[in-house]
Amino acid sequence: MPTTEAPVDTHSATLALAMDLIRRPSVTPEDADCQALIAARLQALGFDVVALPFGEVRNLWAVHGSSGPLFVFAGHTDVVPAGPLEHWSHPPFEPRLENGFLCGRGAADMKGSLAAMVTACERLLSRRSLSGRIGFLLTSDEEGPAVDGTVRVMDWLQARNERIDWCVVGEPSSTLHTGDLIRVGRRGSLSARLRVKGVQGHVAYPERALNPVHAAAPALAELATTHWDAGDADFPPTSFQISNIHAGTGAGNVIPGEMRVDFNLRFGTASTPESLQQRIERLLDRHGLNRDIDWTRGAMPFRTAAGALREAAITAIRSRVGLEPELSTGGGTSDGRFIAPYGVQVIELGPCNATIHQIDERVDAAGLDTLSALYEDILERLLVN
Repeated sequence: MPTTEAPVDTHSATLALAMDLIRRPSVTPEDADCQALIAARLQALGFDVVALPFGEVRNLWAVHGSSGPLFVFAGHTDVVPAGPLEHWSHPPFEPRLENGFLCGRGAADMKGSLAAMVTACERLLSRRSLSGRIGFLLTSDEEGPAVDGTVRVMDWLQARNERIDWCVVGEPSSTLHTGDLIRVGRRGSLSARLRVKGVQGHVAYPERALNPVHAAAPALAELATTHWDAGDADFPPTSFQISNIHAGTGAGNVIPGEMRVDFNLRFGTASTPESLQQRIERLLDRHGLNRDIDWTRGAMPFRTAAGALREAAITAIRSRVGLEPELSTGGGTSDGRFIAPYGVQVIELGPCNATIHQIDERVDAAGLDTLSALYEDILERLLVN
């Protein structure tokens, strides 16, 4: 657990907004009026706000300014389920300050970031004129299927020839101190569901059956120990993980007739999803399995090279908190994967991620003001002449 960075300012506008957002139980795909709350704050600053509902998902697009380069804050108002309420020290949707931490579901992932984005804009626009535009792209479909959220908004923007130059995604990127790590890319994700077919029978008469677990075990062992690639300068080696295995009827005396295996690969640019699929298919065929397999490509890898956005963020962190941030492409996936393919410079910068998705999720309260100051500094470096 990271330590607190400074005494908490209980009158902080960022803290107050974060607490107001946490009070709204916006479990995917619900938004619980979080976007309405943010929209009202943005409209008071002169933002043009458009609500973009797709299916059950609520999305928001807001822009301040009419010309010049476009900087966008991207984030999500949805949160993961709280889990067993009796395991929480306090109700998950009743925010509390405790020992310098803001506690509640979404405090770190990512309602604290959303609050910091809004208050950064409020301060900057109250004192400076901009030479460009600020946008907000918010969705309630990041923690779920992610099919009616950011990806749909990006399609909508492309149809209107709206081009984003720079984007900061507020995912919780930091580890021990706010700003100690910036994500400058993400690995790709390739998932599969493998079904190995056998012949069901009695365990006492294996000669009359074909056990798919026994048939598949050598292939799974080889998959788990395969060296897929060495990675490269930007990404670690490709990883392979089995996430679920299921076979059998539940009875102890029945040989299963089928086994299902779910697995995932996280890959950079040293391999392609096509090459990984081909290698796995050949391996399974070599083991002679009677099988079928369904593939799902969840994301392609992306990396933002050195440029104006990265330099603005690094300089802001050095200036505000005196740290030299690590530049990372690790972690899972984020909605940055839907934004980067349009030629956008994308980074992820947010609070510490030690408790995301956990019981008693919490974030350093003073760190949210630090994050808001970093966002303000980045905006000023990019949009103020």
